[in-house]
Amino acid sequence: MKPTTTPSSAEPVNAQDDAPAPATQDAHPVSVLPSADLLRGQKAVAIDHNGSLYRLQTTRQGKLILTK
Repeated sequence: MKPTTTPSSAEPVNAQDDAPAPATQDAHPVSVLPSADLLRGQKAVAIDHNGSLYRLQTTRQGKLILTK
């Protein structure tokens, strides 16, 4: 088991640190994008995915909601 460390704000957060190891070694790492980069100061943004429109919005409590 590896020791737990808290990343500094300058370090990128790896979403796979707590995930189980991939089944194969050729799995691609997951990109991490800060929500601020997606929202750009807005409360909500629209995301077009495979011809469907989704809405990503932030709540007053600072959580994210993705709806179709």
